[in-house]
Amino acid sequence: MANENPRDFYRMVGERIKAAREALDMNQKELAEKLGFKDRQTLSVIESGARKVSSAELVTIIKVLRKDLEYFTDPFLLVGEGVFSWRAQAQPAILDNFEEKARVWIATYRTLGTGLGEPFNPLGFRLKLSERSSFEDAWNAAEELQRKWNLGETPANNLLGIAEDKLDILVLYVDVERGTSISGAACHLPEFSTILINRREPDGRKHFDFAHELFHVLTWKEMPPERLDKDNPLERKGKRVEQLADNFAAALLMPRHVVTKRWSERGKKEIHEWINRTATDFGVTAKALCYWLMNLNLLSIKERQSIEEDRLIWNGRTPVERNLPSIFSGKFMHRIKKAMDKGLLSERRAASLLGLSLEELWKVLEGYRFV
Repeated sequence: MANENPRDFYRMVGERIKAAREALDMNQKELAEKLGFKDRQTLSVIESGARKVSSAELVTIIKVLRKDLEYFTDPFLLVGEGVFSWRAQAQPAILDNFEEKARVWIATYRTLGTGLGEPFNPLGFRLKLSERSSFEDAWNAAEELQRKWNLGETPANNLLGIAEDKLDILVLYVDVERGTSISGAACHLPEFSTILINRREPDGRKHFDFAHELFHVLTWKEMPPERLDKDNPLERKGKRVEQLADNFAAALLMPRHVVTKRWSERGKKEIHEWINRTATDFGVTAKALCYWLMNLNLLSIKERQSIEEDRLIWNGRTPVERNLPSIFSGKFMHRIKKAMDKGLLSERRAASLLGLSLEELWKVLEGYRFV
């Protein structure tokens, strides 16, 4: 599938030349000389997308920058764009490999949207927070969103679908390499944002991961997150943005007034049993609810001392094959199917981009009732 507008293609090639050059720590003057240009300005015009690269020039660029042709010309790649923030504990090489897959999925969604004439809406609701904001500011922002979106007393039940619709974001349920601790990620592009969720995580963790990444989507311009958040509260000291994200997620999924009311009605119920049951209602892990009770100063010193973490057992339904969320999402697969129907994408190309066999592709489409 080629870019419909030649100017868009020139800009894409130029941006990728710049990305490859910078990856080699090469300035424009050095590359211009290697390419035989008379001056740096010629390369500058190419990198800005204002001038077409000739076939001969592209062959030389491929050799000098040590990249293949697809790197510069394939629209189904994200090169030099798309900033990620991962909730993971994984080796850098494993994370890099998975990010490359994610970049293909996101680029595919964007490229097909352009080809289908479906506009993106990057403007929308944003949180008025900064790194100087207090945790209570984050709580208040979460409560404002609850009211704005009418999320009810247990927001986890409908947060994802409403956020996807209201913000026009892309949400993808994905599989990660077995034995790898990758909970999820957010990716920021000028056109739209994407949230990736490990579909094999327990429900309670998936809900919190989504709310955490939603905070990043809504504050990216003011507080761009680091690439890697190790998803470990014990290692959060000094990570102000991640602390604010955790507090926002807790307040969003467990409304303060609801938690306070239920706590006041607890009576003499055994504390571990109450936390586990209440966490089930909110769709969060028992440990997340316990930390939230502490943050709200609802637990007395004696109650805090009585809590045994190994008795906080509710993590949400751990999915097995029969109750896994379908891979990717209905919004994503609908665009894939629409592009296939219009001849913008072949079945084999679609399967290859998604990392599926042809049989698996049609099984996913059947699961979403698109065939």
